[in-house]
Amino acid sequence: MAIWSKKLYLMLFVFLSFNLQAQIENKKKTFAVKKISNVKHDPKILDLYNLYNNGEEKKAYKKAHFLLKTKLDNRSIASANLLLAYYFNKRAVIDSSIYYTNQAFKYNTTANDSLKNRLFSLGYNLLAINNNKRGLFNESKKWHLRGIEASLKYNEKNLFYTHTHGLAQTYTELGDYQNALKLFKQCLEYKDDSEIILGSYINIGDIYSRLKDYDNAIDYYKKGKNLCEKTNNFQGKATILLGLGENYQSQNKYQEALKMFQEALAIADENEMNQLAIISRITIGDCYISQKKYNDAKLIFSEALQKSIHFGLLQNQIDIYNELRKIAIEQNDYKNAYSFFEKSTRIKDSISKLERIKEINELEVKYQTAQKQKEIDFLKFENDAKKLTLATQEEAIKNMILQDEISRKNSENTILAYQNTFYKKQNEISLLKKEQQLKELEINQQKKLKFFTINAFLILLIPIIALLFQFYKRFKVQHLLNIKQTEISTQKINSILKEQELELIKASIAGQDKERQRISQELHDSIGGNLAAIKLQVNHLNPSNFSNIQKISHQLDETYQQVRNLSHTLLPKKFNQNNFIEVLESYLNNISEASKIRISCIPYPKKEINELNENIQVEVFKIIQELLTNAIKHANASDIEIQLNYIENILNLLFEDNGIGFEIENTSKGIGLINLQNRINKLNGSYLIDSKLKRGTIINIEIPILQSKSRIQIKGIDLKNPFDELKSN
Repeated sequence: MAIWSKKLYLMLFVFLSFNLQAQIENKKKTFAVKKISNVKHDPKILDLYNLYNNGEEKKAYKKAHFLLKTKLDNRSIASANLLLAYYFNKRAVIDSSIYYTNQAFKYNTTANDSLKNRLFSLGYNLLAINNNKRGLFNESKKWHLRGIEASLKYNEKNLFYTHTHGLAQTYTELGDYQNALKLFKQCLEYKDDSEIILGSYINIGDIYSRLKDYDNAIDYYKKGKNLCEKTNNFQGKATILLGLGENYQSQNKYQEALKMFQEALAIADENEMNQLAIISRITIGDCYISQKKYNDAKLIFSEALQKSIHFGLLQNQIDIYNELRKIAIEQNDYKNAYSFFEKSTRIKDSISKLERIKEINELEVKYQTAQKQKEIDFLKFENDAKKLTLATQEEAIKNMILQDEISRKNSENTILAYQNTFYKKQNEISLLKKEQQLKELEINQQKKLKFFTINAFLILLIPIIALLFQFYKRFKVQHLLNIKQTEISTQKINSILKEQELELIKASIAGQDKERQRISQELHDSIGGNLAAIKLQVNHLNPSNFSNIQKISHQLDETYQQVRNLSHTLLPKKFNQNNFIEVLESYLNNISEASKIRISCIPYPKKEINELNENIQVEVFKIIQELLTNAIKHANASDIEIQLNYIENILNLLFEDNGIGFEIENTSKGIGLINLQNRINKLNGSYLIDSKLKRGTIINIEIPILQSKSRIQIKGIDLKNPFDELKSN
């Protein structure tokens, strides 16, 4: 229940975000026309805003683009760009909305400070809404605070409550419900704008719902619903339906909740309210999860995710990935759960990066301000120095005049001379004091400059170090994640390759089984039947009846021919048509290409090996097949070498791989090893296995070859045709 509640709160955050934006968008459109109508403005711009406010938004959008291509004054260009910013904001096309807001700022150069301030305040609100949609809540809070400051400067009451409403919404997103409730209830005191009142009703209801005070929540929802019906506000109606649905879901009334969510989705899709439609899909998916309908939930989350990515809604993407991760955990699909967690974390990192860029820009502004302050202080110092210099020059002029008077009045009495000397010394003392003051002022100014320089350096250095440390930690974590992802991908590729190799081996075994079945059926149906008939005739044989003996002889010939035909079909046709070494090398090349294992074959001498009896060639071929199958299946080898030597009537087969190896004494004989041993025993051969863990495996097989090529014995069975003697007799 705790996990479900946490998920519900997260969905409500997103829901409330769009709710506020819906109210402010409608309010702004009306307000913009009011302000423009109070000044002398281009009639084309007034017509443009009238179209937008009367519901003909697409016409207004096209006309705004057309007007921007004509000659307009800066004030009209700014107003047209602002309308385009509202158009894209309503459709959650955030980048376009921010672009046209900045264009409006660029051309907002009117000398009328009041009108200029109003447009900036409207733009601040748009930037706050767009950052809220992206999930950058602290950035949204900053723009609302700027808007409040601008509206208080010129006593713009409507704008003040607009930004107060937005600030309350930001507090809600940040989890400060007490301050949010306080500001929303303050907005209810403003009776001049029904949109702000509607938004406050809905948001207060949402907060009470989140605090599980369902009675108060329903009370405020009803007030909002009545106001929506009076003003025919579809966005408000859809938002209230979502709030009521959340209330039902909190009380485990899932059918009633789904009904509310689906009605809200229909309204949002019909009126192109893109983010509200995304939130509606998320709440429906959340309800499906509560009912354990995971496939339905994944389907609707997929639709919501595509739209969130299309419109660049980062916080919505984080919420959807978190919900998909919970579904994967419930279904024990930990691989996808980790993938969704990784994607969610990557988006959170991008949000943090965007906010860090904003912080760095603010630090840069502070640094530039500090630099300008230093320049101002330096100019003040220069002015003070000039004043002191002028004062010193005036005193020097007075001394010169005094000296002239003294030179002209040398004839005066001694008292006047003493007086003049006294005045001279007094002036000198005054000059020395002023020079000392000038030096002290210079020293103080140097100290101030050093102090400001050190402080500015520290102000910049500390945040940069912190940012670098954070970046290093993020990079380290991302590096580890990349390594793990590479390992997982490598394991997948190896697994697929092994599966392909096993499929080839299975196909080969299946072909062998099918051939054995055909041989068994042939022996049973044809040769077995003939031999049974011959046995019956021999048991009733009358020596005097020569015709019966001829008939039995004919049936024996027939059976012999069938045995010859069967033995020929047992030999691979390619051995009859090609040399043994060529067939073997072709087979090894095919296995090497299919398994990506390097296989080398060294036969010596080729001619003598090709001339060996076909039965021995078949058995050797099957032994090599068995060895390759074991190496591919168990050894994980990447390099295999086969040496085939025929020297002094001994056929030597040396098979070596660089696989994982095994401990011979600790390994039980499997079917493959038993088959290998049986085939070698049939050829009266011997074998030796040398293998250690992590060192590979070497198998040495020796098969004795009799001199006669027409008569070969395998395990005591004479391969010479037994029916030849019978025929000759």
